[in-house]
Amino acid sequence: MDILDIKREFSEYKKKIEDIRGSLDLEKRENRIAELEKKTMEDNFWNDKRTSSAIIKEMNGEKELVAEFKNLVTELENEEVLIEFVEQGETDFQEELEEKHLILGKDVEHFDTRLLLDGDYDSNNAIVTIHSGAGGTEACDWADMLYRMYSRWCSDKKYKISEMDFMPGDSVGIKSITFMVEGMNAFGYLKSEKGVHRLVRISPFDANKKRHTSFASVEVVPEVDDSIEVNIEPSDIRIDTYRASGAGGQHVNMTDSAVRITHFPTGIVVTCQRERSQLNNRETAMKLLKSKLIELEMKKKEEELKKLQGEQSDIGWGNQIRSYVFQPYTLVKDHRTNCESGNIKAVMDGDIDIFINGYLRWNKVR
Repeated sequence: MDILDIKREFSEYKKKIEDIRGSLDLEKRENRIAELEKKTMEDNFWNDKRTSSAIIKEMNGEKELVAEFKNLVTELENEEVLIEFVEQGETDFQEELEEKHLILGKDVEHFDTRLLLDGDYDSNNAIVTIHSGAGGTEACDWADMLYRMYSRWCSDKKYKISEMDFMPGDSVGIKSITFMVEGMNAFGYLKSEKGVHRLVRISPFDANKKRHTSFASVEVVPEVDDSIEVNIEPSDIRIDTYRASGAGGQHVNMTDSAVRITHFPTGIVVTCQRERSQLNNRETAMKLLKSKLIELEMKKKEEELKKLQGEQSDIGWGNQIRSYVFQPYTLVKDHRTNCESGNIKAVMDGDIDIFINGYLRWNKVR
């Protein structure tokens, strides 16, 4: 990059960081961190698990936010020094400057986007379910591809993934899979993925090499932690146990340890076969049920808001939120935000930040 272009963009980043500093109110946040830390030192702090969990969660979130901003300021200051060196003729620093400049740009955008995560459950872990649509083998393969895409994204973000339930396709792929994504703001980011995902490609399973269209749905709910109370009456649920099924390996269990819970008032059914222990699977399934009930309440509030705003529900073919086209051209396009990428290989390898960031900005202003 030309040094003049770098300086121009650097000035933009510097202004954005100063704007962020003004909106963050660092002094207030650091005072709040000190206040929360003081509470954790009280003798009876752990007596109320729900309250203590909420305090720890808030404190860690505030600490991480402040630390990330301070790191951003350090990056800015380091690049300013490199710019001075290069302008003074120290060309050996040019390559390092360009490298640091690209990182700074990405980090500023990431932090700016993170500030949009102010929903009630945005900081929570996420529970993601992928269902293959109609289309048999092709749709099951598409669900498997999406699972791989999210796994790669989570790995890049240092998020932990653990499977909760799994149903394999008849010959290849996945009929459905539910997995937990653990990490700060996992739900805040992944809520953008909720909806129908459409694939267009020449099927590797079609001997005639015809173009096929497949669909898969993605559900994303926040994990309910100990700080959130959800009341479930024992008479409102039925708990069934069964033997875990699967194609082999970690998905097979020789005992009736898998658990299915049916919630009669809502018709919600959740299953878990992750552990060999029926008790552990039952606890996880209850957590999943609570999360889905929270999501149901969120949907109701959203629908009420739409009515107040005079919005109409989207109706139309597929209701897909995003299309992934492999042939006759390569393009991934989000139909809500119009964000798109022609590098479909990178997207399927987990490079989906453009769509997540685009959704968060679009959702904030709509």
